Amino acid sequence: MAIPLRAIVPLVLLVLVAPFLPILISGRWGWWEAWVYGAAGVLGFIVSRALALRRHPDLIAERARSMQHEDTKPWDKVLAPLVGLGGVLLPIAAGLDARFAWPPRFGGTVRAGSLVVFLAGYVLSSYALVTNRFFSGVVRIQHDRGHHVVSGGPYRWMRHPGYAGALLAFLATPFLLGSWWTCAPALLLSAALVLRTSLEDAALLSELPGYRDYSGKVRARLIPGVW
Repeated sequence: MAIPLRAIVPLVLLVLVAPFLPILISGRWGWWEAWVYGAAGVLGFIVSRALALRRHPDLIAERARSMQHEDTKPWDKVLAPLVGLGGVLLPIAAGLDARFAWPPRFGGTVRAGSLVVFLAGYVLSSYALVTNRFFSGVVRIQHDRGHHVVSGGPYRWMRHPGYAGALLAFLATPFLLGSWWTCAPALLLSAALVLRTSLEDAALLSELPGYRDYSGKVRARLIPGVW
């Protein structure tokens, strides 16, 4: 199934340019944390999609056509682009902070610890993508693809591991890049992600056969033991 060019161009910009915005905006070419941030974004995307393509060949096409589906939940037509935009605001804010040297800064220990959390978030989200054939870019019940409950891999521990991993990465980004100002978009983005998780979970409970039974076995939506 061919992927339309109009979906490829913005995807390339989002994947190859956005992760390196902190360096491009600040002009700090020796900023190792920003290089790690950018490399993790690019390599994480390439590796996870390659693995997903090998296991679920139709998933990449599904995600490329995310914004074209007519059965996308109305609220996700707002939340999905909002989360995507928020993901770009993070590196922009960090780049501006570094360029203008807005105080205060974070210490090396905090940045090193946040790197571990950041990478763990990427790994968890990628694991969810590779495991779940129905890991679409928008919330919809995929009747056209035989949508059913996925309970393997990270879905044994939480019902929305993709969002959980993204949440870890979002919240770790300000500390990894040493930017208090980046906390503002990170918190707003995290709130949007939690709202999206709640709405998606409710939709799956009411519309996806077998999901209610699955939710009785796996209680956690995002954070085991918390919610």
